[in-house]
Amino acid sequence: MKIDALFQQQNALPSIPKVVQEVIDSFNNDSVSIDEIARKLSADLVLSAKLLRLANSSYYHASRSVGSVDDAVLMLGFMTVRTLVISSGLTGGFKSMPGVDLKQFWRYSLHTAVVAKWLAKQVHGNSDFAFTVGLMHAIGQLVMHAGMPEQTLKIDKIAGPLDPRRCDVERTSFGYDFFDVGAELAKRWRFPDTFSTAIKACAEPLQQANVEPIAAIVHLAAWRVRADENDYSADELEATFPAAVAQKLGLKAELILRDMPPLSELSAGLEDLLA
Repeated sequence: MKIDALFQQQNALPSIPKVVQEVIDSFNNDSVSIDEIARKLSADLVLSAKLLRLANSSYYHASRSVGSVDDAVLMLGFMTVRTLVISSGLTGGFKSMPGVDLKQFWRYSLHTAVVAKWLAKQVHGNSDFAFTVGLMHAIGQLVMHAGMPEQTLKIDKIAGPLDPRRCDVERTSFGYDFFDVGAELAKRWRFPDTFSTAIKACAEPLQQANVEPIAAIVHLAAWRVRADENDYSADELEATFPAAVAQKLGLKAELILRDMPPLSELSAGLEDLLA
């Protein structure tokens, strides 16, 4: 099935709340009002409750209790709120799916997001952008499972969702991979082109004419989280480490292999995104 045909399938495109689409659209609107976004979020009871739980979570170390969406927006900042709202919309957009362990999928995606955010800070990159691309980088897998379940389940038997061979098997079978699908989804959801470009480049960031730093960061983050999910030994970590990608970013292997905080610490308090 061609990629355009995939997106014509009834179940392929997940539904996201109107307010989440409006928040995505705000990326393309420099004059967007923070007050207007806060007002729209306040009207969505599920999103506003989740935002308040996150603002009061251990992850953000709030010095006092945050009691309103306005306070949450003031404390967290617009970029962070936007990131969290989109994250919540994404995780809520896909319900149960045959052949997919959604709990594992979103744990892997969230961990990739927090590692990408941490790595972006090490190289003085845009950490909110890295977080969102990290969270979205594998979402094409869900689109493929939803839009062409039988064909995708066959791929699962050869290389599971967290198998490093997954992209190669998809390209051989379909002519595209889940990064291509995720990039197309970002376009259809009206994200700025930078998101689509970064997601598409995550698979092989050094193959691009101009290396996109965020794509390289997410590539590294995804490798690190896959290694954790697949319970790699110290030797396996050393053997599979994407050294050329790290070198391009100016990052030393020991920073990622030994100095980086544990995934549980990096993501502590963000579990509500998956609820």
